[in-house]
Amino acid sequence: MFRLGADLKVYLHREPIDFRAGINSLAVLVQETMALDPFAPAVFAFCNRRRDRMKLLFFDRSGFVMVLKRLTEDRFRWPRRETVVTLSTEQHRYRCDGAPSGAAIPGRWLRALDFRG
Repeated sequence: MFRLGADLKVYLHREPIDFRAGINSLAVLVQETMALDPFAPAVFAFCNRRRDRMKLLFFDRSGFVMVLKRLTEDRFRWPRRETVVTLSTEQHRYRCDGAPSGAAIPGRWLRALDFRG
């Protein structure tokens, strides 16, 4: 299973993207649209219009890595108002995998994870 380091920040790109976009196109989006450094120790998340797929982009000191996750029955909740949303790696894991059963999740995290706005 793929796991992100606990010390990384995760930035969500608000607008859906064309999922034909590759690493170079996503790095340009990070730099120009999100006004962030694509080489920073962070993970940048993008979703498609139907919100059933997510691409993650990060730089691992030797090159860029792109990961694709596709949901078969559900959709990702994605922000509608914020331009760029920052999450911790653990919050992002809860968004992708769901909270472990019986996990005590602070209310502020639930609000951060629930993008209905």
